[in-house]
Amino acid sequence: MKTHLLIFAVTLLTLTACTKEEKEECNCGVITADEITTNADGSSCYSLEIRNDCTNNKKTWCFDYDVWLDGNLGESFCVTNVTSW
Repeated sequence: MKTHLLIFAVTLLTLTACTKEEKEECNCGVITADEITTNADGSSCYSLEIRNDCTNNKKTWCFDYDVWLDGNLGESFCVTNVTSW
């Protein structure tokens, strides 16, 4: 009986020790450039170029003026509705 209890305790301890590792968020990075451009239709693009923390890839995104104004070079920035780039 003691061996069954010991085996059960070791199994339970092993299962509780194995926790699922948290996945690193890969939709964040560092702002490397900012620019204002005019699109072909005459609208403005307030763009931020962001280097992804996970992949080191750079991508340029257009945001509204308020988001663009608050984003400073060298700051960390997360893009919502995107998993990675």
